[in-house]
Amino acid sequence: MGQGLWRVARNQQLQHQGFSGQGFLSREHGRRIATNNVSNTSHRKQAQGGIDIYHLLKTRKSKEQEGFINLEMLPPELSFTILSYLNATDLCLASCVWQDLANDELLWQGLCKSTWGHCSIYNKNPPLGFSFRKLYMQLDEGSLTFNANPDEGVNYFMSKGILDDSPKEIAKFIFCTRTLNWKKLRIYLDERRDVLDDLVTLHNFRNQFLPNALREFFRHIHAPEERGEYLETLITKFSHRFCACNPDLMRELGLSPDAVYVLCYSLILLSIDLTSPHVKNKMSKREFIRNTRRAAQNISEDFVGHLYDNIYLVGHVAA
Repeated sequence: MGQGLWRVARNQQLQHQGFSGQGFLSREHGRRIATNNVSNTSHRKQAQGGIDIYHLLKTRKSKEQEGFINLEMLPPELSFTILSYLNATDLCLASCVWQDLANDELLWQGLCKSTWGHCSIYNKNPPLGFSFRKLYMQLDEGSLTFNANPDEGVNYFMSKGILDDSPKEIAKFIFCTRTLNWKKLRIYLDERRDVLDDLVTLHNFRNQFLPNALREFFRHIHAPEERGEYLETLITKFSHRFCACNPDLMRELGLSPDAVYVLCYSLILLSIDLTSPHVKNKMSKREFIRNTRRAAQNISEDFVGHLYDNIYLVGHVAA
């Protein structure tokens, strides 16, 4: 229907231009109009999806003249939705054009909480002159400082009132932040076992299969590259937390924290065996079941077999 109306309007326009004072068109002019109409119809048929070339070119030309749409002319809700997709750098650049919109506190609050999910200052009454844009800059600066020196980074957060001097608050901050260097974080947690204890309790392993729970644990608290006291501490804390989250399952399977500890070590060794290119003779399922049941005799053979299948199909538990 839209193309039909366009043809009528276009023909009327051409007829209005072609009529002389006596009210009739010359035959030559009429032939030209007919030729133009056929040409326009042919171009319109060639356009993909039936798009009218005339309207397309006209719209494109008008957009080139007007430039990018002015967000201030849109409803505020739509403008904020568009700007919410920008990162901090692009939002700062946008504030050079749309200062009132791009400096809105809700936008910077969203950026802060999407990058640093927990800060003590979120739950406090903001001080005088507080702004989330300034807070974002401080959080970014503190994260860079932490990745260079963890102790100085934590002290920076505390000096700015961003974090309380509490192991639980520091653990929540680490748990909800993904911008911290995992190597520096591992060093920090090895020194701050009080923070590590609170960080472990933030994990909920309820109804999770043991290898999957172990993977989630090592995604937040990275395992050391070599065996040692710190790895043993991590596995011990994980075992107790896993049992605390699944008391019914532990009773059903007859597992204790010590048995889960043995299983975790077995899963780590199996992961290395199956994924390492240096190991030519891979451990079979039968060998894994036999070796594991020697260390923990009360464990079901079927359960141990499912553990092997998970590592074989999914991969390393501490990758």
